[in-house]
Amino acid sequence: MIEDSAHVSVPSAAHATTADVELYDFGRPAALSREHARVLALAFETFARQWAAQLSARIRGRAQISLESVSMQTYDEYADSLPATTTMIVCALPDTTGSVLLQFPLSAAASWIVQMVGGRPTDTAEDRVLTPLEQALVRPLADEALENLIHALSGAIPARTSVSGIQFSSQFAQVASAGELVVVGRFALRQGGRTVATSVVLPAPVVLDRLEPHGSAPSAAAPGLMRRQVEEAPVDLVLRLAPRTVRPGEVLDLAVGDIITIPHAVDRALDLVIGDQPVGAAAAGTSGARLACVITATVPDPLFAEEPV
Repeated sequence: MIEDSAHVSVPSAAHATTADVELYDFGRPAALSREHARVLALAFETFARQWAAQLSARIRGRAQISLESVSMQTYDEYADSLPATTTMIVCALPDTTGSVLLQFPLSAAASWIVQMVGGRPTDTAEDRVLTPLEQALVRPLADEALENLIHALSGAIPARTSVSGIQFSSQFAQVASAGELVVVGRFALRQGGRTVATSVVLPAPVVLDRLEPHGSAPSAAAPGLMRRQVEEAPVDLVLRLAPRTVRPGEVLDLAVGDIITIPHAVDRALDLVIGDQPVGAAAAGTSGARLACVITATVPDPLFAEEPV
C-alpha cells in the first residue's frame, strides 16, 4: 500500500541555491569574547557611578546611572536603534580616525541646562536642537563624562581623547562607517522620577587591541603593575619634630601662653615622614614666599637594599 505523501516537501535545487547564506568573518567577530565583555562591563559600571556623581553635582539634583548591556555591533545597526534626533557627543581619538561617542536624549540635556542655571527640573518631550549657548553649557558636562570614561577604561582609549563636537542627527552624523564594528554600552539614567536611555560607543578595533586578551594582567607583570600603582598613589609628605609623650591631663590643662618643650635638638634636622614611616631628614627653609625644606638625608628603600653575602 502506498501512503499519501502530499504533506512531505523536499526543497528543490533551485531553492537551495537561492537561499541566503550569511558568511562569518573570523577576522571581524560579531560578538565580544567572554573575557572582553567582563572587563568592559566592569569598566562601564565604574564609569556609570562616576558619571552619576559628577552629573548630580553639576545639576544640583540626584541622578542614578546603571549599566544595561554591553555588546558589539556595526555602527549602522547602532545608529538605526537611536531616535532620529538626539544628543551625540563626538570625541576624537588621537593618532587615529576612530571616535568615541556619548549619546543621551535632547530632552535630558535641556532639563540639565535648566537645573544648572537655577531652574526646577523639567519633564519635557521636546527634542529640539540645542542653541550655541546651550551647547556651551553642556560642553563641561561632556568633558567631565569623557574624563570619567577614560579613567574607568584604564588605557583602553588614549588619555588625550577630547570632545570634538556635538551632533544631533543619528542618521547623518559621520561618526564611523556603516559596517565598522563598535562596542556599545547602554545605560539607564534615572533622574527626577523618569528614566531615559543613554549609550557609549567605542571603536572596537582600537579598544579590543588595548584590552588584555584574558581580561587580566599576566601574572609575571602583576608585581610591576602593582608597584607602579603604589608609586602613583598620592600620599601626604610631612616634616615634623621629634614627638613628645604627654598624659591626657596635660592636654586638657593647656591654656594660651603655655610653653611646651620638644625633645628635638636645635641643630638636628627635621624628620620627613609619610604616615609613621620615616623617609628622610630635612632642614627647614623658604622658597620665595613659601616655606620649604632641604633634604639632608634619605632612608634606603629596604626593597632595593643589598642582601648580606
